Amino acid sequence: MAWSEITRRHYARRTGRYASDMTDREWALVEPFLPRHRRLGRPRSTDLREVVNALLYIATTGCQWRMLPKDFPPCSTVQRYFYDWRALGLWTRINHHLVMEARELEGREASPTAGVIDSQSAKTTESGGIRGYDAGKKIKGRKRHIIVDTLGLMVGLMVHSADIQDRDGAPDLLKSIRHRWPWLLHVFADGGYAGDKLKRRLKKIGRWTIEIIKRSDKAKGFEVLPRRWVVERTFAWLGRCRRLAKDVEKSIASAEAWIMIAHIRMITRRLARYGYR
Repeated sequence: MAWSEITRRHYARRTGRYASDMTDREWALVEPFLPRHRRLGRPRSTDLREVVNALLYIATTGCQWRMLPKDFPPCSTVQRYFYDWRALGLWTRINHHLVMEARELEGREASPTAGVIDSQSAKTTESGGIRGYDAGKKIKGRKRHIIVDTLGLMVGLMVHSADIQDRDGAPDLLKSIRHRWPWLLHVFADGGYAGDKLKRRLKKIGRWTIEIIKRSDKAKGFEVLPRRWVVERTFAWLGRCRRLAKDVEKSIASAEAWIMIAHIRMITRRLARYGYR
């Protein structure tokens, strides 16, 4: 997208504090999914909107927990909510509903029937956890394996060691979305997913069909490939969050949660911008 005076005003973040803070429209999309306060025990004193704003600030800037500005709730409080919501699968649930709303806004059916799959290798730090060496990309770390619909909205995510090949990680990723998106049966992929091994494994877990989009042998230089560019654009969208510049998380669950937060950040802005609801 080329930046012009019109698009700059359209995408400007005019907030009273940080550009990562949610607007009222964006908060209205997320707030219904957050846990309600308990009927018993001490009343909740923490503003959940400020907790979400703090998590978005960390995702956007990539700062450490203890570098969180003092006008947010204490970092220990924000961290506790992050781990509680991660354990509840809250981010996956929010993402699922927002994707359906975004698809309906575009005039599509809520559940996609086709998707595009790809992976991205990311370096890890000294924090530890599962990691491996991607010989193709010459990167030691983890792979972010995602599947998006034809609009580029993320409908499936799995993080695993970088030494696992794409064709070996794809069955587990597709299996994880089988019940969440039951109509998604056709998948576009690159040459890394070709071969009978993947087809045999997919027959055991579902009725998916894989269509390989290969680069022409006669092509020289850069070439936009049909369908495959959609998932690459999604990786670019997620890359706007500096927290994802490297995988600094020790656990796979935390790594997946931050990717979900980055995607929710993008999709809530899109829905609020076009006045959904």
